[in-house]
Amino acid sequence: MYDLHDIVEMKKPHPCGENRWEIIRMGMDIKIQCTKCGRLIMLPRREFDKKMKKVLEKAPRED
Repeated sequence: MYDLHDIVEMKKPHPCGENRWEIIRMGMDIKIQCTKCGRLIMLPRREFDKKMKKVLEKAPRED
């Protein structure tokens, strides 16, 4: 499962050539940011679940 500030890989790469996205906001919609060019994209959670391939890096836990 994914969480806030995780780095995820999507099924299709971004036109800038990068396929690493950071999860910026979670709720009904999920906002992700390209780690190369900084482009922000907001997707409904259902669509994000379909388009996400895998979690590449988990965010460090703050306790």
